[in-house]
Amino acid sequence: MIAPRKQHEVVVIGAGPGGAGSALFLLQQGIKPIIIEKEAFPRYHIGESLTGECGMCLRKLGLEEQLLKQRIPIKHGVTVYGAGGKNSFWVPVAERTPEDEIKPQWTWQVRRSEFDKLLLDLALAQGAEYRQCEAVAPLHENDCVTGLRVRTPNGALEDLHAEVLLDASGQGTFLANRGVTGPKERGAYDKQVAIFSQVKNAVRDPGPAAGNTLIFYLKKHHWAWFIPLDDEIVSIGVVVPSEYFKAQKLSKHDFLQRELRTLNPEMSKRVPDLDFAEEVRSISNYSYEVKNFTGKSFLCVGDAHRFIDPIFSFGLYFAMKEAQFAGETIVDYFNGAERDAANPFAEYERKTNAGQNIVQDLVDCFWDFPMAFLVFVHQRYTKDIIDCFAGRIYGEYAQGLPGVNAMRKLLSTQREKSAAAVH
Repeated sequence: MIAPRKQHEVVVIGAGPGGAGSALFLLQQGIKPIIIEKEAFPRYHIGESLTGECGMCLRKLGLEEQLLKQRIPIKHGVTVYGAGGKNSFWVPVAERTPEDEIKPQWTWQVRRSEFDKLLLDLALAQGAEYRQCEAVAPLHENDCVTGLRVRTPNGALEDLHAEVLLDASGQGTFLANRGVTGPKERGAYDKQVAIFSQVKNAVRDPGPAAGNTLIFYLKKHHWAWFIPLDDEIVSIGVVVPSEYFKAQKLSKHDFLQRELRTLNPEMSKRVPDLDFAEEVRSISNYSYEVKNFTGKSFLCVGDAHRFIDPIFSFGLYFAMKEAQFAGETIVDYFNGAERDAANPFAEYERKTNAGQNIVQDLVDCFWDFPMAFLVFVHQRYTKDIIDCFAGRIYGEYAQGLPGVNAMRKLLSTQREKSAAAVH
């Protein structure tokens, strides 16, 4: 039996950073959303490193003091070690001043189980409604999304009617899987697998650098990460082609142990005593894109519409920044902006796509033109690359960065050749 009709301004699917963040930004403007989540928090999740601008999102939510009190690792930047430990480069976390100068800044590394619960608890404390139940299907009236059908823990179905349905379901891509948006299309990095765990007794860089992200490169699409989570534990893992992992015929535990010893000398010297602090896990086929992810009364945030590649830790930033943009555009909508448009959230989609496209080009350039990328970082476009790594990737400013245009020029030539070869 279906329960009686209920009406809400905004229903949010998913209580992760995209969902809780959207709720927090809406609450700042006086809009009280309801969050739907099937998992109990805290829950395990990978993706612990924050970009500089992601740190700024948290400061806008008033979380800086709380995060500092928790003494979680401070991230001042990322070092990428090339094959054999050579040709490394460093990109600091930095902000742009009003005078257009680069100024040192810092952000955080977070244990996602704790961080995600912190955001959700804050959203609930500030007035968001919360239901732990399963999203079943979007509701439709006259070809328009009008809310969400959920299944409660006791198995009952309930309809939640809303003016706006916000999908922050992450890699579950709720609306894409149900045909509301465009289909979920495989991205450029879908034939890979990540094998990861957490370790004790890892050797960190000294002093303030102890909390920084380290990336270790072997060859294209074959790399490892090192992300401190607290004074004792480091998140560590490798990403490799799926076929390579299968060919080794090793357990995840043995495969990860071997890779950490052999992938890069800079990595191996940091894990002299491989003491895994938790089980070894894996994730595969995580690169995808969903098009047409906004409509008359719905929009998607973060992984619910796109995931590019985890190497430079943009996933959590996209969730938080798009949560901010989603909150702003929904508030404008309720205030009358684009109220009668066929797609009131089209500008949000254009803006978020443009930012993600810059990161796509950044990652593609790193993989396909590694030596040129080194020149860009060290010599020609250092400040522009710092901007990109920080997450200053939105608006005309970002689209006009000389470093971004240089990367796109390289890639366009290659993409034209690839398209010609196909035809």
